[in-house]
Amino acid sequence: MTDTARDAIPAAHPRLPVDRLLRRVVAGPVPTRVTTRAPFTGAAVAELPESTDEDVALAYTRARSAQERWAERPVAERAAVFLRFHDRLLERQDEILDIIQTETGKVRKHAFEEVLEVALCCRHYGRRARGYLRSRRRAGALPVLTKAVEVRHPKGVVGLVSPWNYPLALSIGDAIPAMVAGNAVVMKPDTQTALTALWALDVLTECGLPEDLWQIVIGDGPVIGPAVVDRADYVCFTGSTRTGREVAQRAAARLVGASLELGGKNAMIVLPDADLERAAEGAVRACFSSAGQLCVSIERMYVHADIQDQFLERFLARVEAMRLAPGYGWDADMGSLVSRRQLDNVTRHVEDAREHGAKVLTGGRPRPDIGPLFYEPTVLQDVTPGMAVCAEETFGPVVAVYPFTDVDDAVARANATAYGLNASVWTRDTRRGARIAQRLRAGSVNVNEGYAASYGSAGAPMGGMGDSGLGRRHGIEGITKFTEAQTVATQRVIPIAAPFGMTDEQWARSLTLSLRIMKSFGVR
Repeated sequence: MTDTARDAIPAAHPRLPVDRLLRRVVAGPVPTRVTTRAPFTGAAVAELPESTDEDVALAYTRARSAQERWAERPVAERAAVFLRFHDRLLERQDEILDIIQTETGKVRKHAFEEVLEVALCCRHYGRRARGYLRSRRRAGALPVLTKAVEVRHPKGVVGLVSPWNYPLALSIGDAIPAMVAGNAVVMKPDTQTALTALWALDVLTECGLPEDLWQIVIGDGPVIGPAVVDRADYVCFTGSTRTGREVAQRAAARLVGASLELGGKNAMIVLPDADLERAAEGAVRACFSSAGQLCVSIERMYVHADIQDQFLERFLARVEAMRLAPGYGWDADMGSLVSRRQLDNVTRHVEDAREHGAKVLTGGRPRPDIGPLFYEPTVLQDVTPGMAVCAEETFGPVVAVYPFTDVDDAVARANATAYGLNASVWTRDTRRGARIAQRLRAGSVNVNEGYAASYGSAGAPMGGMGDSGLGRRHGIEGITKFTEAQTVATQRVIPIAAPFGMTDEQWARSLTLSLRIMKSFGVR
């Protein structure tokens, strides 16, 4: 690996508006405090106030009051707030890029992906929400005589629990459609990355968002998370499959809906006709963006045996040329892991694989000389089912390469997992690629891209199958999930009962004839 660390280690993280942002946390007058640290260096970033159960209750009280007034506003007026935020976010992106990098340890170009995602989301729902949420005529029970209209109402207050790995995209990115739909939000961001969410709230308030509509509480997940879930009218959670199951159970006990984006063990298939230069370049992005701490990151690569050597030659050359650095500039290719826990898990997977016979083609070691939580981008070969890295989600800069000779076998192996979040297919024949994509059991599949094409398509649904979760973000499903559908049906002229002195038997015969006629004429 190429590292620029010795020349680029920041003496301190950028000057952040910590005191201003912390005023937006819902916490008591003398709260317990927890210190967060910058993954780049281990230096202290902020002392965050921790919320209590009583603080969460207060947050919901404030949010419910604000939501009633917010829901009365026209959709276009609500959406306009987020279109203004779109512009402010792009104008002030350097501020939030500094915060994201400080809290996560990712390099600047990967932090920018979050800015891009949120801007796309703001624009999409800002422009499309009126159409998505408008009342719609539906087929009535009796043509002409029955008028049926579907109306959308906000759920109320959405409880949102967001993770540390994409703290802007997976906090405000989910809150945008919830609030445009007329809801309030009570959010528990991960403590490590809370300043990112607080910055978004601060700027959104400047753009016209009502003060109490979006409430942020901070605390340990097992302590504060249940308090957020147990008061919500709808739950939105992104995190591990294990915790997601617990969230779903708590929501189900109250008959409350939930949207869950959970883990993944995402596969990439490289066909023999793939453009190898393009595939190798794309694989680097797919595997090592945000140091592999990305739900849709590729952790398994199935490469056709006829081109495996040529592909690996190109891929490994690019991996070994990657620049590891903790700086705030644009010249680094990969940053740090976020925590000691992540570093330990990555190390465990690689060492277990090595001990059981896997070959490390490149990488395979931590880099404390660069920063306390750095780990080299790692490529493994000869991984077998008994190894932890084979089936468990690593969530770090590690990918295993497997050869295949038959496409059906590659598809079967890619699908041989309980997860089903993202996948990737590489081929010059894009029609064939699309056909193979439809055979993969994953909520999103990219042809000739790793993850960005599907994730960046704000109008298309994104989510998981199997153990990768429930529900979808983006598109119409990404906003209507935050609403209740109501049918208002108006009956005209005659009731839906035997009219004009007919007997019930005559009425039944009349309806039977009507149903046959409607079917023959193609009435839907």
